[in-house]
Amino acid sequence: MKLDRTDIKILHELQKNGRITNVELSELVNLSPSPCLIRIKKLQAEGYIEGYSAQIDFNKLTQTLTVFTEITLKNHRQTDFARFLATIEKIDQVMECHLVSGGYDYLLKFVTAGIEEYQTIMERLIDMEIGIDKYFSFIVLKSPLVKARMPLTSLFQLFCFSYKSQDRRRQHKMPSLQFAAVVRSSQNLETQSTC
Repeated sequence: MKLDRTDIKILHELQKNGRITNVELSELVNLSPSPCLIRIKKLQAEGYIEGYSAQIDFNKLTQTLTVFTEITLKNHRQTDFARFLATIEKIDQVMECHLVSGGYDYLLKFVTAGIEEYQTIMERLIDMEIGIDKYFSFIVLKSPLVKARMPLTSLFQLFCFSYKSQDRRRQHKMPSLQFAAVVRSSQNLETQSTC
C-alpha cells in the first residue's frame, strides 16, 4: 500500500487524538466521512495503525523511577543478541530497547517503582548470565519534554504546507510535493503524491 498526502494527514490527526470521531476527522482532512472511514480501515489492515490506547499520567498514580541503561555484551554473535533480547522482552519494566552504534551495544529505558527494584532487576540479569559484560545507569531526575507522537508532518515534508495552502495549490495547479520514504520496524513505508 502506498500512502498519499491524505493518508499522512489522517495518521497525523489520529496521533493527536485517537478518540476523534470519523466525521470530525473527515472534515480535518477534507474528505467525506465514508471515504475517510475506508482509508482508516485500510491503514489498520495494512498495519500502519497498530492500535489505540490511553495516555496515562503515572505521576498521578504513584512515584516512579526512570533509568536509561547502557549495556555492553561480552560477545557479538547473532545468538548472543538473540539470547539477550529474548530475556529483556520478558521484563515488564523495560519500556524501550535500542541497538545503537558507539561504545556500547544497547540502550534500555526502565520505569520502576524505585532504585531498589531497578537494582534487583539488574542483579538478576547479571546472575542469569545472558552475556552482559558491563552496564552504566543514568537516573532521570526530570523530563521537561516527552513526546508521544511521531513528527509525521516534518518526516513527510508537509510542515511548510497547511491544509488550506494545499487547497490553494490545487486551485493554481502548483507542482505537488514529493514525499520522502520512511522506514519503520523494518518495513518501507512507500509514499506517493497524488495532488
